[in-house]
Amino acid sequence: MPLTEPQRQKLTELVRSNPVVLFMKGNRRFPQCGFSATVVGILDQLTPSYQTVNILEDPGVRKGMKELSSWPTFPQLYVKGEFVGGCDIVKDLFASGELQKLVGGSGAPVKENKPPKVTISPSAAKAFEEAAQDAAGEVLRLDIDPAFNCDLHFGPREPSDVEVKTATGISIYIPGGATGRADGIAIDFVDGPKGAAFKIDNPNEPPRVKRMSAKELKAMLDAGKVQLFDVRPDAERALASIPAARKLDAAAQEHILGLPKDTPIAFHCHHGGRSRGAAEQLLQAGFTNVYNVEGGVDAWSIDVDPSVARY
Repeated sequence: MPLTEPQRQKLTELVRSNPVVLFMKGNRRFPQCGFSATVVGILDQLTPSYQTVNILEDPGVRKGMKELSSWPTFPQLYVKGEFVGGCDIVKDLFASGELQKLVGGSGAPVKENKPPKVTISPSAAKAFEEAAQDAAGEVLRLDIDPAFNCDLHFGPREPSDVEVKTATGISIYIPGGATGRADGIAIDFVDGPKGAAFKIDNPNEPPRVKRMSAKELKAMLDAGKVQLFDVRPDAERALASIPAARKLDAAAQEHILGLPKDTPIAFHCHHGGRSRGAAEQLLQAGFTNVYNVEGGVDAWSIDVDPSVARY
C-alpha cells in the first residue's frame, strides 16, 4: 500500500528535522548492525551533531522510508533534506572527500588531512618493490575503516588519498578520512605457519570485541561475572529469550554508560550479527571488556537450554 499524504508529511518532517539525519538499526550510541555502525563511525568523524532514527522501533517508519527514498535497505543517510545513500555510497563519498563537503556545508568542520607517520620494515619494502612490478600505474594503498580493519593493496590513487613517504623509500597512500587511524602504524613482512605475510601493528586500534559461546556465557552468568543485554526488538524477544538478559532500551543504555569502563558486558541477538554492532560501538565509547555471544539466543537454545524456543 503506497504512503498516504499524512504519512509522507510525517516522514518528510523527520528527514528535515536535522541537517544530517541517519535512518538506521539502533541508534548512535548502540548501532544494531555492522552497516549502521560503519556509517555512524564515519559521521562521528565529521560532525558532533546529527540525528539518528531507529527504524527497528517503528515498523511504519521502516516501511515508509523504503518508499520515500526508493531505497530498499538501511541505513539511509539524508543531508539537508536530500537522500545521500546507504552504507557503500557513504563510504565511497567519504573516501573521495565528497561527504566531507556535504556535511561541512551543514556547519560541520572539515578536518585537514595531515600525513601520518608510517614505518615499513626493510623486508616489507622489498616485498612491496617486487609486487609493484605487476602493478603498473597503481599505487600502494592502505585503507583503514572505522572498525580498524586494514586493507593493504595496489590500486588506483583516489583524489582524497594522502601520500606518506617512508624512510625505506616506499610511498604509501591512505584515504584522507583514515589518516588519524594510521598514525604510528608499522608494517612488516614475516614468516608464519602459512608462509610469509604482511603484519600490521596499529597503536591506535582499540580493544576488540571478545567472542563468547553460549556455554561460556552460562558459566559467567552463574558466577555473576557478566551483565547481559539483548539487542533485539520486543517481537523477537517474545519468541525466545534468555532470562538473565536485559532489553537494550534507553534506560539500559544509560545504565551501561554509567558503569566502570572495565565492567564485563555481553550482548546477544538471534544469531550474533546485530549484537556485534552494539558491542563494537561500546568499545568506541571506551569500554574494554565487551563480549558478543556467538550464535545468539539460538546457540543458547541448542547448547544450554532446549526449553527456549527456536525461530
